[in-house]
Amino acid sequence: MPFLDTLFSNASSLKHTIAFPDALDERTLHAARILADKSIVKPALVGSVADIQELAHKLSISLEGMELYDPSSSEYAQSFAEKFFQMRKAKGMTPEKAAKTVRNPLYFSAMLLRESHVHACVGGSLSSTGDILRAAIQVVGTAPGIATVSSFFLMLFPNTIFAFGDCAVVPAPTAPQLADIALATATNFTRLTGEEPRVAMLSFSTKGSAEHEYVTKVREALAIAKDRNPNINIDGELQFDAAFVPSVGERKAPGSPVAGKANVYIFPDLNAGNIGYKITERLGGAQAVGPVVQGLAKPYLDLSRGCSAEDIVATAAIAALMA
Repeated sequence: MPFLDTLFSNASSLKHTIAFPDALDERTLHAARILADKSIVKPALVGSVADIQELAHKLSISLEGMELYDPSSSEYAQSFAEKFFQMRKAKGMTPEKAAKTVRNPLYFSAMLLRESHVHACVGGSLSSTGDILRAAIQVVGTAPGIATVSSFFLMLFPNTIFAFGDCAVVPAPTAPQLADIALATATNFTRLTGEEPRVAMLSFSTKGSAEHEYVTKVREALAIAKDRNPNINIDGELQFDAAFVPSVGERKAPGSPVAGKANVYIFPDLNAGNIGYKITERLGGAQAVGPVVQGLAKPYLDLSRGCSAEDIVATAAIAALMA
């Protein structure tokens, strides 16, 4: 798709290095080869170097142009352990446990990111979302002014791009968390596409057509988001058809700056978000890129364990731009 070509070109111009903690995955090695060959980013593979080399040999994949980090023997192992202990000692961390923890590729990659040896991390093809987020939050931390780590998907069609959030991380966001998700998703949508965000706060109600505590939460989130960023183009509560279809938007929410033309869709909870993006992908034919984790001080992005090598390539380019 044209957007992906632009994404890869923009990422290539940055010359960033991206760490891959799930380096013992065939898809990761195939993706790393593509990324290196096309100079989209410089891959840094994290894990047992002997095992990575053995897998690469088995797959006939050259590791030329890539960095290799072995957490067990790296020159950074001791300093990373000491720094991690200092960061977490108030939480009961011991020097021995810190040394063991940073040998985990997820945590070692996070330390590489924290100490600016790499620009971003991409994992999750083998690791769970929970494990990825624990390493990222404990080591990298959250971004200034953002209390909620969440996610969004880019939903790609041949001539249109939408952002859906949150579809992977926060099961039942509060109103302040929903506002965080909306503001972060809008910012990242613009960062990655260059388009002005038009944010729809989704609900089963449009502008008072129903009354329920779920609807009230969306209205409260809208008010918080507007208060924090008065210039954002956001509206709610809107049903999906009112947000997406111009004629329905005009009828259900006349005068709305978003109804009928939204490009950023904020779902009220993870049930709706996860179901919504998968319907859009499987029935609507969109290419879903993500989940893109947001709200961290530096980008540590999570992949679906069902991802393809091409998904990893796209996510690495996104990570480079978010850095």
